[in-house]
Amino acid sequence: MLSNRDLEKRIVEAEMELTLAKSQGYLKGQRLQTASADRRLLAVIGVYTGFGSRLKRNVFRGSWMPRGDALKKLEERGVVIRFVIGRSANRGDSLDRNIDEENRSTKDFLILESHEEAQEELPKKAKIFFSTAVQNWDADFYVKVDDSIDIDLEGLIALLDRRRSQDGAYIGCMKSGDVISEEGKLWYEPDWWKFGDEKS
Repeated sequence: MLSNRDLEKRIVEAEMELTLAKSQGYLKGQRLQTASADRRLLAVIGVYTGFGSRLKRNVFRGSWMPRGDALKKLEERGVVIRFVIGRSANRGDSLDRNIDEENRSTKDFLILESHEEAQEELPKKAKIFFSTAVQNWDADFYVKVDDSIDIDLEGLIALLDRRRSQDGAYIGCMKSGDVISEEGKLWYEPDWWKFGDEKS
């Protein structure tokens, strides 16, 4: 008989093994989406967004993120970009319907059906996004960005292309500037005291 702790540990281990197997191409059936059946993608870029962020998404679409045919051409180059969002706590409500309607017209969302969109659920959102992206697309890189930043897309593509042949590359970017110690502010750092009281 297994204790709850042992059972939880086995479930986590099984989920990790499943994610690894999926990332190595051991899937039942085929991947759901590919830019080209015979070519591995360079990157899948997930832009984390929320229900109240339509204006931010429109700014993205008007700046660095291509739309329509240009988005398809970017996918032909091996780069997939999708806004990543879960579902409302009240499934099927106006929040969900608005996202579905926006997605029908833009076709640039990855909707995580099993994820409930909430601030406290962001770690779970990351896990579900990466496992879903690995399952849906065969790519060398899986990238997560927030909808509150701007990207030099061509620069990112060039950087990833240079690193394509390196195994196990992890690339990250931390915010620079003032360390935000005021709770509730954007980029609040709960361990602010570890970074000193000057700019980081």
